[in-house]
Amino acid sequence: MAKATFGAGCFWSVQTAFDRIAGVVSTTVGYAGGHTAHPTYKDVCSGQTGHAEVVEVEYDPERVSYDRLLDTFWRSHDPTQLNRQGPDIGTQYRSVIFVHSPDQETAARHALDTLAQSNRFQRPIVTAIEPAGPFFSAEEYHQKYLEKRGQALCSA
Repeated sequence: MAKATFGAGCFWSVQTAFDRIAGVVSTTVGYAGGHTAHPTYKDVCSGQTGHAEVVEVEYDPERVSYDRLLDTFWRSHDPTQLNRQGPDIGTQYRSVIFVHSPDQETAARHALDTLAQSNRFQRPIVTAIEPAGPFFSAEEYHQKYLEKRGQALCSA
């Protein structure tokens, strides 16, 4: 098994997108990229911890490629919005890929460059690519939030 970690705005819809992929073994929503150990949702929402809302994806690389996960990441949000997604505003909603290996970093940078050159977006892509550090699981009520409520997408 391998891990991938993506921040693409509110983690609820992003988790749902990754859960639909064959070869994804599990997903966990949580917080990464900050400077506070074991932050709570309230801490992260304060904007003081530096964390992003992320989805940690455990996947079987023999069944699904990292490139396929990257494609889902790009399609699940607008990577040109700095520190926001739709109505959600703050650094916790930033677009970020936390890489777990040099191969993931190479693939992520290649995918970003390819997307930027495709002219799919009118504005520049602001997605950060950073080494994965500590991941902190979000509170239980956030896990599979939309699934528990019978929803496919967040309502704006």
